[in-house]
Formats: sequence, structure tokens, C-alpha cells
Amino acid sequence: MPGSRVLQWPADGPRVYWLATFQADYYHPGYMAEPRMTLIKAIDSHTGGEPTRVIIDGQPPLKGNSLAEQVIDFRRHHDAFRSTVVGEPRAPSELVGAILCEPQDSTCETGVIFFNNVGYLGMCGHGVIGVIATLAHLERIRPGTHRIDTPVGAVTTWLHESGDVTIRNVASFRHRANVALKVKDYRTVHGDIAWGGNWFYLVDDHGLTVEPTHIDALTRCAVSIREALSEQNITGTGGALIDHIELFGPPSAPDLHSRNFVLCPGGAYDRSPCGTGTSAKLACLYEDGKLTCEDIWRQESIIGSVFEGRIEVENDQIFPLIKGRAYITAEVSLHVNPDDPFARGIPV
Repeated sequence: MPGSRVLQWPADGPRVYWLATFQADYYHPGYMAEPRMTLIKAIDSHTGGEPTRVIIDGQPPLKGNSLAEQVIDFRRHHDAFRSTVVGEPRAPSELVGAILCEPQDSTCETGVIFFNNVGYLGMCGHGVIGVIATLAHLERIRPGTHRIDTPVGAVTTWLHESGDVTIRNVASFRHRANVALKVKDYRTVHGDIAWGGNWFYLVDDHGLTVEPTHIDALTRCAVSIREALSEQNITGTGGALIDHIELFGPPSAPDLHSRNFVLCPGGAYDRSPCGTGTSAKLACLYEDGKLTCEDIWRQESIIGSVFEGRIEVENDQIFPLIKGRAYITAEVSLHVNPDDPFARGIPV
């Protein structure tokens, strides 16, 4: 039937899928059709345990002269695509999605916009590592230097022969130091407000044990801290929302420097040590005189994965370098059936 395509189910042998947009129902012996089905293709990976889903086909066209403007268009006109890709029932709450775009910076391999179950991210360290691993998997890049454009600026990456990836992040800085915060049902805590590609409140004196067996308690504490920041109108530069909370504790091994628990905007905790969170930490350490350009900082996550961090300083700006590795976990075809009441995600 013109305008229609079908899913072929042969009598023997593997199932062969003809994936397309269905305009009408079409049934024939030996075939089964799914009406008006649309398809989104993606590559899944994880970086230190934190998953990334890179869309490689089926994304909406975005308007705008910059990636920042394209994020606005994405939010206003295509937000259902975001919830389709990273919302339940297709995805766990910790999944970060990414779409590849034409870069505004001509020196960049690609542009990328990151998003999660509740909105959009300026930068995503583990996500950039996942994008590089995905491009290598697709044989679009080889080991070497590759630049990636993001809504908050271009970042330089190095894909090593080992498969590890180093990111030279956007300039990071501490906005305010040792900010006191009275948290409901908890103690008064003190934290640094810092930018590492996203806004963070970094806390040492939370009084909890940073170990996997205490994830629920750490989550409750971090949520209460984020709510207190909002209620007390404590923000980043220009009133920017502080949407990431980072709690620190001692590491599990002597060759590591710190262990962190990072609460992401959607309420999930970061399984990795968090690239932008580690960048914010490195900026604070440098401001305190506890880190030099010759030092390596080994940041452990709540699940035990590790990022190596160091800094470069140029024109009084701090540029963190974060090293980690991503592993491809799946090649995904997301089916979107308009008859499914949760085809575009479950509203929360």
C-alpha cells in the first residue's frame, strides 16, 4: 500500500524489521503492521556507571543561531521529544540524553545538547565522554583531539588509544565560599557555590556517611539542601538556579582523594563522580590553595568509579581537565506508537 511500510515477520529465520513512519494499517499474510509508528535510534553508553543516550536518528529540527538558542527552541516546541527519550517508561531517571547538532564553532567535530528527565543541561562531563565513545563506535572519529560545542561553550577532548577520554572543560570558578545554610530537619551546613558547566552547592559538613548503603539518607539530605537554597534565595551568578548538590566524604582507598554524592536536577543521584561537579570541586580547591596545575585529583563516586582531574590556568581562568571512560551498552530503537497513552513519557 503506498505510504505504508510494515514489520516483516518471516515464518523462519530472524525477525527483520523495516522501520519507518506508518501512515495506515496494512495487514498481509506473513506480515504484521503497527499503525503510524515512528522510530528514534540511539546509542547507549555508561561513564563510570552513569548512562548516556545519544540520538543518532529521528531528532526534531531545531531553530536558532546558537546552541543556546536551539535549547530554547527545543524547550518551547519539542519538549515532548525529551520526555519520550529519557522519561519513563523507556528510561531510568538517571539517564542523560544527547542530540548532535551542527556546531557554531567551526573547530568543533559536532555540537551537542544534553537533557534529562526534567529539563536541559548546560554541560555534562560524563555525557561528553559518552558522546566521544559513541562517535568512535560509529567510526566517525579516531584517537586524537576532538572539540565538542555545547550551549555553554566549546570543550576540547582527547580520545586516547586506551579508550579513555580527557575533557578540557569550560572555565570553572567559585562564586561564593563557605555559605551557611539552615536546612529544615537537618543542621546548618556550609558550602561553596561554584560553576563547572552547571551550578553546584558543595558541602563537607553534612554529617552523613558517604557510602552506597546510605544513598537514601544522602538523597533526602541533598533534596532538603536544594529546597533550602531555593527558599532562602541563594543562587549562582545573576540569580541562576543551583540545581546540583554535591556532598563529600572520605574515599574508600588511600590512592583516592575524596568520595562524592551528587544529586542531579531530576532527583536521581549521579553514578559517576560527575564531570561538571568534579570541575566545580577543582576550582574551589585551587581557590583555597589546595591544588596546583601539577597536581592530580582522583575523585571517587558513590558507587566507586573514579575520574582523574587536574587544572590549567590561563588569563586567571581555571580550566579543569577530567579523565574517564565510557562503554557502549546498547544500540536502541525507540518505538513511538500514538495509541500508547505514555508514548511521550509519563508526566511527573
